[in-house]
Amino acid sequence: MISNKSTLFKRKPIAALVALSIGLSSPSLFAQENETEEAEETGFEVIMVTASKRTTGLQETPIAVSVTGAEDIEQTKVLDIQDLQTLVPTLRVTPLQRSTNTNFAIRGFGNGTNNTGIEPSVGVFIDGVYRSRAAAQIGDLPRLDQIEVLSGPQSTLFGKNASAGVISVRTQAPSYDFESRIEAGFGNYNQRLLKAYVTNGITDNVAYSLSGNINKRDGYTESVVGLEDINNRDRMSLRGQLLIEPSADSSIRFIADYSDIDENCCTVADVINGPTTAAVRALGGQVLDESDPFSYESAVNFTPNNKVEDSGVSMQIDVDYDTFALTSITAFRKNESSYIQDVDFTSLDILSETNSTKIDTFTQELRLTSTTDGDFSWMVGAFIFQEEVDTGDTLFYGTGTRPYFNALGLGDLLAGVEPLYGLAPGTFFGADQSINSQFIQDNDAYSFFVSLDYNLSENLTATLGASYTNDTKDVSIESINTEVLSSIDLVNQPTGLGVPLSLIPSLAPFIPTLQGIQFLPPQLEFPNSVEDGNTDDSKSTWSIRLAYELNRNVNFFATAATGFKASSWNLSRDTRPFPSDQTALESAGLTLANQSFGTRFAGPEESTVYELGMKTRFENGAFNIVLFDQTIEGFQSSTFVGTGFVLANAGQQSTTGIEFDTLYRPTESIDLTFAGTLLDPVYDSFVGASGINGVIDLSGEKPAGIHERSFTAGITYNFDLSNGYYGYVRTDYLYESEVRLVSNVPESLTRATSMWNASAGLNLDNGVSLQVWVRNLNNDEFFQSSFPPPIQDGSFSAYPNQPRTFGLSVAYDF
Repeated sequence: MISNKSTLFKRKPIAALVALSIGLSSPSLFAQENETEEAEETGFEVIMVTASKRTTGLQETPIAVSVTGAEDIEQTKVLDIQDLQTLVPTLRVTPLQRSTNTNFAIRGFGNGTNNTGIEPSVGVFIDGVYRSRAAAQIGDLPRLDQIEVLSGPQSTLFGKNASAGVISVRTQAPSYDFESRIEAGFGNYNQRLLKAYVTNGITDNVAYSLSGNINKRDGYTESVVGLEDINNRDRMSLRGQLLIEPSADSSIRFIADYSDIDENCCTVADVINGPTTAAVRALGGQVLDESDPFSYESAVNFTPNNKVEDSGVSMQIDVDYDTFALTSITAFRKNESSYIQDVDFTSLDILSETNSTKIDTFTQELRLTSTTDGDFSWMVGAFIFQEEVDTGDTLFYGTGTRPYFNALGLGDLLAGVEPLYGLAPGTFFGADQSINSQFIQDNDAYSFFVSLDYNLSENLTATLGASYTNDTKDVSIESINTEVLSSIDLVNQPTGLGVPLSLIPSLAPFIPTLQGIQFLPPQLEFPNSVEDGNTDDSKSTWSIRLAYELNRNVNFFATAATGFKASSWNLSRDTRPFPSDQTALESAGLTLANQSFGTRFAGPEESTVYELGMKTRFENGAFNIVLFDQTIEGFQSSTFVGTGFVLANAGQQSTTGIEFDTLYRPTESIDLTFAGTLLDPVYDSFVGASGINGVIDLSGEKPAGIHERSFTAGITYNFDLSNGYYGYVRTDYLYESEVRLVSNVPESLTRATSMWNASAGLNLDNGVSLQVWVRNLNNDEFFQSSFPPPIQDGSFSAYPNQPRTFGLSVAYDF
């Protein structure tokens, strides 16, 4: 295998061609079964992939996998996984309200944003270790080897939550040869970047590496009320590795890492100001101008803050025996995050929220892989997952809450009802009333898997995979609610007059109005005598693949596979008992005042995909394509409705589509890349979805947020100068067709992307490297997502994308 040493802009060999895996626009490298021989014969640079849990050549791997190498990451200044979508059109990464809220989608399938109880349908693995939440995934990328994006369900080989796909990040192992590098960068918004690493051998069979980075930047969103800027960057990470090779047949790799985020996030723009806006302004509050949502201004009354500490240790053991190889990956991870946020997004003190979450995770993977030559090969393995989630949030009323409702014209009504229940004037919506919810979730899961390969002929190989997964969750909730109005049953609870409001003629007509602002009813705690707070899911999944090598340059494959993700619990203040439990809860006397019903959890997701693919290369180029039909039954949909999240299973969501990529090298110095994803998504059935005016039926409709067309294109010019200097100039383009943002906002709120990035670099012969870069060169403006802000009927807010950023970096290789 030809090495890919991580200098800043290492020139590829003149004869090298770049192999693009399915759905990739950035250059990657072809690999054949005998990669060394292939490289010598063809001049191709070679990378290996682990998409099949074996180290195989990209070209021979019959999986729709996109590979982005370290060089592409460095050249395009991709600083974290969020930026990766500019290179991989099948991947969509959506950052939202907080630094910990990031949604990953592949082929339009993905969830897990905001609600801690929902694990992503796209599994993220870093050096083989599963990262269960976005808060543990979005830190700045470490010293990379490559990133693999696997499309479609991967549950057969990946033991946890891969029903829509996998993002696998691989970092570079320590080297026995001394290497070190330091890089400093500067950019607009006062960005400061510092990255460094060192690696070397300690003895003949022990090597180490240390790496770290600091990423700081001022916010690009200005407060209109004199607070700190929002959407800054303040991140750091440290990573240490130790490689021990006791013998030629064994190795042990220890990794310890720590990362920290402390940021003011995130920018929210007012895109539709409803009738309640007048009440805010009447009280002297500020609401942003809806006519200029990309002014990057903030009207919140205090600076939102997000903190994340993520750390972990892992150990990978590899031992080669006579006929098989053993791999063991053991990991312990700890993630702590918190935030404080103004959630009414005005300068009035109406609503604020705090949250604290702790997640402790243990994972263990063990697999055996055959190593003998022959027509038959096999792999068997097991995966164990144990996790405890302790999360809680509190929503507070502020000093402006009661004045706000008074300004809405409800002051006389509230003042008239309060004494009827023996309450002091101003009790309803009084400052510091709150609802606090505390959740604990214990999750134990295990899976067993097997993969069998058989060469039916010299050119035709069949692969059969199967797995069994069991996933158990135990959840409990405790709640303290001091909000007075929502705890009153206006229809049945007697007033001081001895009868309920419904029997007082002058007040009965106003009951619907009062019920409309009882938006924080008491939560029914569980486990209780009816709800045990437990789900226990198990499922067998399978995959069948046929791979046919027409010749050394053309390969075909066909795949049928299934995937599985276990139940997800609604760990938010909108968790409600199921309607099916209503009778039993009432009989047990457990229901509370204004008891409402909804969902506690969403049941499992089950996915199926059928694929036909072709991987080809030709003189000076490559072309790959896959056609697919993918379905997820019971897709776990989580929709933000202002004060919490509605969790529901879509009956069935399906997508047919095409992923393709191509590379052409017209000269030895120019690379042209083009890739795209064409989708035709639809909710085959989805009764109970969240709409603008409540629950709706989306059956037969196109899902919101899924672009039907996504394309990436790139041009890279590599050059050599006569004095021994060499470098590159590069530009990349991302296009995404227009799509409605989410289902519970107006159809007029859409997203379409047409963004250019560019960079250039120069390597000097003394080890110094220079780079200039710009992201969002054309300052494209689009919304990431949208939502209805709480208690502001008719208003809608959105998250604007990041404006143009640019910078310069200088690096030195020792």
